[in-house]
Amino acid sequence: MAEDRRTRRTRRSLSDALVELVLERGYAAITVEDITERADVARATFYSHCRDKDDLFTRVTGELLAELAERLRPLVPETSAGFTGKPVLEMFRHAREQRDLYRIILRGEGDGKPLRMFTQEWARTALEVFRTRAERNGVEPRMNPELLARAWVGEQISVLQWWVEHETPPLPAEEVARMLLDLAIHGRYWASGFDPSA
Repeated sequence: MAEDRRTRRTRRSLSDALVELVLERGYAAITVEDITERADVARATFYSHCRDKDDLFTRVTGELLAELAERLRPLVPETSAGFTGKPVLEMFRHAREQRDLYRIILRGEGDGKPLRMFTQEWARTALEVFRTRAERNGVEPRMNPELLARAWVGEQISVLQWWVEHETPPLPAEEVARMLLDLAIHGRYWASGFDPSA
């Protein structure tokens, strides 16, 4: 038990050191030595947890995605007939809590691999939800479901990237989620001020 706590504490120290250093210097400029020094962890201890800094960044991103998935699970009812906006709101709340980590992922640090991981997982989740919702409600998508999921996720990631880069978010998470929900339901034509029925 004590070892588990110590392991968790070490991993947290390494994660925090990575995020702080990337924000200060950029990913390419930091070394394993920089990370261990900032985390106050021996190099041998680092290598008992990770192969290199890329492995650490991948693991930290994976943990973030697992945590987000756990928070989203109860918000995606299988029988939902339409968009609720709740999963999007939860993602923005999660990003608010883990702002610095989201910032370095969404900036494409680490040769963009963590951003690709994030995008892939979010697109996979969206596709699964869209397909399940269509099947359970007996509707046929008018667009390729994969393209639809990617478009939806691309919008969210772009907005999220803009949102987390502000020290004080330009809009509350609830308002952003509501706007994205309106955009999903009514479309860009409506959102731009035009009357779709005209």
